[in-house]
Amino acid sequence: QVQLVESGGGLVQAGGSLRLSCAASGRTFSTYAMGWFRQAPGKEREFVAAISKRGANTYYADSVKGRFTISRDNPKNTVYLQMNSLKPEDTAVYYCAADETRSWYSVSRVGYEYDYWGQGTQVTVSS
Repeated sequence: QVQLVESGGGLVQAGGSLRLSCAASGRTFSTYAMGWFRQAPGKEREFVAAISKRGANTYYADSVKGRFTISRDNPKNTVYLQMNSLKPEDTAVYYCAADETRSWYSVSRVGYEYDYWGQGTQVTVSS
């Protein structure tokens, strides 16, 4: 089992940047593929980005491709989401999630395939 804690959210103007962090504790971090999801008010949760267990593969939603970068530091048990050129439509609660069933190079964009979730961090982008 793994516990996940997100941080780094906040209020930023459109065009600005934020870096989210997700710190993991519990089982060996490198045994989990990791993902970021978000949920805006009144909307369903949506996939943002994912990274394989050793960081070899990444996958992004079309809406964030070219603006967001997911990365991980396994010795530090942390996954990051660097968000640049933020837009008001990026406003949401951002969640990190851990998937323990992936193969070493596989990633998933499907929320129910993730086994553990953090509590979320709010990101608000003003216009």
